[in-house]
Amino acid sequence: MHVSAVMIVDPSELDDGFSVDRLRRQVAERLHLAPQFRWRLVEVPFGLDRPVFIEDPGFDIDAHIRRIGVPPPGGPEQLGNLIGELVAIKLDRRKPLWEFWVIDGLRDDKVAVLAKIHHSIIDGVSGSELATVLMDMEPHPPPVPQPDEPPPVEPVPTALELTARGAWHTISTPYRVVRLLQGSVRQGLRFIPFARRENTPPTPFQAPRTSFNTELTPHRRFAYSSVPLDQVRHVKDVFGVKVNDVVLALCAGTLRMYLERRGELPGSSLVAQVPVSLRTDEDKSDVGTKVGAMFASLATDVGDPAERLLAIHQSTMGAKEMQRALSAEKIMGISETAPPAMISLAARMYTAAGLDTSIPPIMNLIISNVPGPTFPIYCAGGQLEAIYPMGPLIYGTGLNITVFSYLGKIDFGFMVCRDVVEAPWELADGVADALTELVKAADQRAG
Repeated sequence: MHVSAVMIVDPSELDDGFSVDRLRRQVAERLHLAPQFRWRLVEVPFGLDRPVFIEDPGFDIDAHIRRIGVPPPGGPEQLGNLIGELVAIKLDRRKPLWEFWVIDGLRDDKVAVLAKIHHSIIDGVSGSELATVLMDMEPHPPPVPQPDEPPPVEPVPTALELTARGAWHTISTPYRVVRLLQGSVRQGLRFIPFARRENTPPTPFQAPRTSFNTELTPHRRFAYSSVPLDQVRHVKDVFGVKVNDVVLALCAGTLRMYLERRGELPGSSLVAQVPVSLRTDEDKSDVGTKVGAMFASLATDVGDPAERLLAIHQSTMGAKEMQRALSAEKIMGISETAPPAMISLAARMYTAAGLDTSIPPIMNLIISNVPGPTFPIYCAGGQLEAIYPMGPLIYGTGLNITVFSYLGKIDFGFMVCRDVVEAPWELADGVADALTELVKAADQRAG
């Protein structure tokens, strides 16, 4: 459950090249601005309660910033394969839940920096905020003011303290379950008007089964691509839709081509879960994850790209309206309701029973779109050329597409289970073809 991003750095303007030591010093001097980078997880005995974060008394930044070389010839496929292997490695829960990998050996003397950060301390919006802390808007920024005193280091809670807290959490589980059920009923009542509509927005477990939806293995692969933002905006303006609708249509286009080539295109539309930020301007920098979810039809059963885009727009408008209506009834999450041991047991039973493959998928894939800066940013003095994001895979869903706009481009990151999606680069390369179709349709429409 870590989120990741690979940043392509151009070190050509640096006199001494890109320096891992400089990156390490830069992160070290800004740790007081990103306190979650010093937090270590402490598990509650027997999984009676959610873990707690403490200031790591043995924090060592050298254990979090590492260096590795990409195999020759250092092209996109070699980089994507290496990133997939690095992302597949779980974060060490005995240390703060993040790490950076500096990757040498890319073509044209570029350098890649892979960031892995656990989803429990970051989401898309807070990740963009964190990037403004750890990155720069100029190659040679002024020194960052340092705090007068080091952060306080609290004592590690004893096993007895954690067990006592966990026992109380377990005892109060029935009360929280009742609250969850009451909230679910209220949300269900709010859903009834949407269910009566002719075009009801998709809901969980309505997605058709595809080769993407099966039991996952620990192996990962990564592919990436970029398209010009101005062309996406041109399509948006001509059809009167949102940028996010065009992004979903690009994903739909490449998914449809991929499945058609394999004779696997289902007769009904693929359904994407689209994370929605629940943050406001007041809490956009808060640590943690504040994300809801809406479900959108990708209209992959529609052959014409223009009609597909308009169908996606109609679906997302209804999904947003439903998501706002349902979010008005705040309910507890499952992780807040039951002890972690019970949730872990349920997850193992879900997998052991083969529910990944025997019931309709919750959704076919996850597509997340995070707006980024329109100006150049720098990492340890080197300008970032592109930022390709990666989201985690969850039960029964072997494909995650995460999108980030930066410096006049839209960067697509395709994270896949290697044993589920056999050709991730076909999906990545298909984005440009899908955009060509939409631009042609937009030009014809504009006349």
